[in-house]
Amino acid sequence: MSKKKVNLYPGLPPRLRPFTDADIVCGVDEAGRGPLAGPVFAAAVILDPKRPIEGLRDSKKLSEARRDELAPLIKEHALAWAIAECSCEEIDTLNILHATMLAMRRAVEALSMIPTIALIDGNRCPPMEIRAHAVVEGDDKVNAISAASILAKTARDAALVQLHAQYPQYCFDQHKGYSTALHIERLRLHGPSPVHRRSFAPVRELLQPDLFAA
Repeated sequence: MSKKKVNLYPGLPPRLRPFTDADIVCGVDEAGRGPLAGPVFAAAVILDPKRPIEGLRDSKKLSEARRDELAPLIKEHALAWAIAECSCEEIDTLNILHATMLAMRRAVEALSMIPTIALIDGNRCPPMEIRAHAVVEGDDKVNAISAASILAKTARDAALVQLHAQYPQYCFDQHKGYSTALHIERLRLHGPSPVHRRSFAPVRELLQPDLFAA
């Protein structure tokens, strides 16, 4: 009796898929476009149809504990995975959109297996040497993108916890760099750190001498 074929792309009906069964498909997603501090992360994942992972979905819809459970399973079961980032300096130089696209391209290029097509979460694709197709809300439609979403999110959260050890006055371990009331309060109290994104308005405003005194 033959095994039931695993559907790695439950939200993409066959007639809408921009690839064939012969393609090597990687899912790509980012984490950290909105925060005021720290790098933006991206991940790329090629799932193994023979080793399905239960419970994959958009990382934002999973608890932190569940993300932490799934991340090592993805790394163990996937055919290939990679995580990349763009620094806050690159974000300020390129702008957050272009830095995010660059991080995505870096993640795909870092894969140990060369894919033939990348499925990108969102409505636009970074320039790359392989075919790419944008999938709106792909992190909840395509398991490979969901897996990438989880890896990018857990990697970025871990990086912000490390930044908290360097700059404990900002409480990065609690808000992960996002523009929460606590973060804004600490920004106003201590001024921007070297890992804050100076091109983002709340940080840029505090760099003006008439608004912030060292």
